[in-house]
Amino acid sequence: MTTSPARPWVRDFLLLALIWGSSFLFMRIAAQELGPLPTAAVRVTIAALFLWPILRMRGHAPLLRQHWKPIFFVGVLNSGIPFALYSFAVMHITTGLSSILNATVPLFGAIVAWLWLGDRPGQSRSLGLALGFAGVALLAGGEASFKPNDSGIAPFWAVLACLGATVCYALSASFTKKHIPSLPPLVTATGSQMGAALALALPALWWRPEHLPSLHAWGALLTVGIVCTGLAYILYFKLIENTGPAKALTVTFMVPVFAILYGVVLLGETVTPWMLGCGLIVLLGTALSSGLIHIGQRKT
Repeated sequence: MTTSPARPWVRDFLLLALIWGSSFLFMRIAAQELGPLPTAAVRVTIAALFLWPILRMRGHAPLLRQHWKPIFFVGVLNSGIPFALYSFAVMHITTGLSSILNATVPLFGAIVAWLWLGDRPGQSRSLGLALGFAGVALLAGGEASFKPNDSGIAPFWAVLACLGATVCYALSASFTKKHIPSLPPLVTATGSQMGAALALALPALWWRPEHLPSLHAWGALLTVGIVCTGLAYILYFKLIENTGPAKALTVTFMVPVFAILYGVVLLGETVTPWMLGCGLIVLLGTALSSGLIHIGQRKT
């Protein structure tokens, strides 16, 4: 087994993983007071409001008006639906488990890129897909009980929500590569958050909380909206443009490391040996399926 040489975008991956790893923590804090749909809606609205003035100052507004339809659709698929699903999930399972399940994004991404874009996986990547999904099955079998926990919801449904979000991410990455032309990342990032905000507005109003959130929750929302969404998605769409969807999605390889650390230190969450073992299997499968590492001769 050989490792690929260091690439310039590795630093960007680590920074994005550091940021996105904290998003599970902030979503949990906010969702406990607002609920999942309002949390997701406020998150993308804050991100859109933060990014729009920057877009205008850079003179990119005409580009967004020209390509708004596919960009808005990507926002629903890549932000609106997944953020709502994860906000629901972190209310009922640990942020560490949620982040490990999030690491399956490149697995689904490789399958979608194969079926949609014709990016057929080789022997090493196929082994990674099989290994990754086996790890997910073991993890879900050991951690996702059908018995309701203290929150009144069976963890199985939270696990299923996480996997649904990862499928959305995989679909949106290939859609972006196929249907959105090469645009400044700021255009795609801003438009996608605007599309997600519009899509979530009515559902969030319908399921709005009875009481105004505390300053603690607002702080979490501002952080997850500006840092974990607005700034992070500029970097994310830049990675898709420069490396392609399959490689860009491998950022989730490192997210669980930071998310588990935040959860243990700041939320007092417990990490079981079974979770760690299955998580390592998932991450190894992810690394193989995305080409980050491969078995045998390295491709040239």
